[in-house]
Amino acid sequence: MYAILDIETTGGKYNEEGITEIAIYKFDGHQVVDQFSSLVNPEKPIQPFVINLTGINNEMLRHAPKFYEIAKRVIEITDGCIMVAHNALFDNRILTTEFDRLGYQFEKETLCTVELSKKLIPDMPSYSLGKLVRSLGIPLSDRHRAQGDAKATVALFKMLLAKDISKEIITETLRKDPKRQLEPKLLDIIEKTPSETGVYYMHNEAGNVIYIGKSKNIKKRLMQHFTNDNRKSKKIQLEVKSVTYEKTGSELIALLKESEEIKQNKPLFNRALRRTLFTHQLTSFVDENGYENLKIEKADGRKKAITTFSNYQQARSALFKITEENQLCQKLTGLYDTKKQCFNYTIKECFGACICKEPIAEYNNRVKVFLEKRSYENQNMLVIDRGREIEERSVILIENGVYRGYGFYNLNYQINNPEILKSIINPMQNNRDAQHIIQSYLRRKKVLKIVNLSTNTVN
Repeated sequence: MYAILDIETTGGKYNEEGITEIAIYKFDGHQVVDQFSSLVNPEKPIQPFVINLTGINNEMLRHAPKFYEIAKRVIEITDGCIMVAHNALFDNRILTTEFDRLGYQFEKETLCTVELSKKLIPDMPSYSLGKLVRSLGIPLSDRHRAQGDAKATVALFKMLLAKDISKEIITETLRKDPKRQLEPKLLDIIEKTPSETGVYYMHNEAGNVIYIGKSKNIKKRLMQHFTNDNRKSKKIQLEVKSVTYEKTGSELIALLKESEEIKQNKPLFNRALRRTLFTHQLTSFVDENGYENLKIEKADGRKKAITTFSNYQQARSALFKITEENQLCQKLTGLYDTKKQCFNYTIKECFGACICKEPIAEYNNRVKVFLEKRSYENQNMLVIDRGREIEERSVILIENGVYRGYGFYNLNYQINNPEILKSIINPMQNNRDAQHIIQSYLRRKKVLKIVNLSTNTVN
């Protein structure tokens, strides 16, 4: 659990500042579960430059509560939380100083979104809160007011959690929070997870990730893990001390995250999933008569694949469907082994390419239409699907035929702005497994929308 906060002060000498405004959002890693904000009477005048910066003046604070009057609420809302702030050292020092004056020892582990941003979003022109969130397309109202800045920090931290592919933030959080490591029963772990689509991470007592999985129903999938009696499941049940998760909304993003993060983190119990996800691929060639043929082959990285398949049976079933939908010849797609006409020609469902009766250009044009539809080579496109919340959408960016990554955006945002688009995308590896996942998913399932971008929209 995190307490994400922002504090405005009177300014002045180091360790002599007083709090003028405070805002705290209690955040469980997915949503805000509690919040508190208040003006505070610092019992000392505000420096003129601070008044100009924040708009908070001495008159506004005359009847505001003093810090000792809100101290109990601050303690309650931050209890059991790691404190998160933009420049956390400053906010932590201010709070610690105020509590010291009351004779109360206030100690919190902290995470700083400035440091995390520099690590996870490198090369930004500025890491000041205002300029950073503006670059990332995060809305910010009431700049230099505690509630507006804290709310923007919540959105920034949520984005940083999504960009943290190596799960360093979560691992560090678990190490700093021993109470969270020592869940006594597996049922307690299950109870805290949602029945939603996403990726889940099993951690051992040290907080290290020992298993990564994805599911359309995380709670149900964990129940299967923890009730299964095979050898692997029993080992996991003994090792696991906590489970964290990331909702994705989109099953496609869950599949891509699972594949990438298993390769990067190499969890102890994911050995089988580190291997390549597909065994066969579909290729094309022109025969001696000039017709474009399709062919199922064993996966070979040296050859360009139209699309890939998890096994031969899946490939063959898909090719039958491709042949039927595009009115292709079963002989030329390798589904009917004959030196004469194919079976479909005898029932008048083939136009005769198998016996060179159909004009080459007409047949090849249908093959070309299929290839352009199935391949995203050299294309700039966005795959839009469901987001984590009702008002959100997920987006996968394909740039010049290369899978660049995924992100999430609010329905009110215009994502055709190239700079904002790039900033919300979490970079991912464009490996063969990722291509297989995208092609296979788009072949089997519907997404909300596919947007073709002009080649100069995203450079």
